[in-house]
Amino acid sequence: MRRAIELLSRGVVIKRRLPASYGGSPLFVTPECGLRYWVNATGDQGLLRNAAELIRPGAVVWDVGANQGVFTFAASGLAGPSGAVYAFEPDTFLVALLRRSSKLNREGAPVEVVPCAASDALAFARFRIAARARAANSLEDVVGSSQMGGVRETQTVMTVPLDWCLDQGFRPPHVLKIDAEGAELHILRGATKLISTVRPAILIETTTANVSGVTKVLLDAGYTLLDSDAAANRRTPLPAVTWNTLALPS
Repeated sequence: MRRAIELLSRGVVIKRRLPASYGGSPLFVTPECGLRYWVNATGDQGLLRNAAELIRPGAVVWDVGANQGVFTFAASGLAGPSGAVYAFEPDTFLVALLRRSSKLNREGAPVEVVPCAASDALAFARFRIAARARAANSLEDVVGSSQMGGVRETQTVMTVPLDWCLDQGFRPPHVLKIDAEGAELHILRGATKLISTVRPAILIETTTANVSGVTKVLLDAGYTLLDSDAAANRRTPLPAVTWNTLALPS
């Protein structure tokens, strides 16, 4: 039954609206990114709580692995018109949704949709579209999520280092969110200048295969690691990243 519903979800786009506390922006979502989007526009409540905790008016946010833009447009609403949001997303279908939502986003920070995957090299790469939820899409040269359920198709995409984007004039981020289904270590290796000089707060999802590498990069850069899923007043420093980590510059 679940598989049948997933197949019926393909190509379905639903117009929702974010809660007023996140700016209330209209948002185009698809249950292709998770069946919960048939009934719920906001998806990951923990990630939205993190956004409310970290993003202030005027903030600049880089959303790497923007997917359909729930965090992107929540960040836009929280940052307000003096802020800026850069939404990195390589999937052409989801890029189109982000651009449609951006056209209706009149009250929040401007959203710049960047139709690329972040990595450690300026190059072309193969990008796998998951047979199940598009939230599990991943670059071909990384170990992706078990939720992919196979590969529906592949797309040729550009990969860009975040340091290169910084050099191209992107406004430096106060908050960097990374959710890239196994590419997170490559992304950090392509962001050494950004991490060492800009020192944003980092929200990062880390797959099991990358725990040791991501931990080393962030600890060596002088970041404190916290469980982003825990209540703010109950967090204590972690020796290693967990699945959802908040890394704060010491």
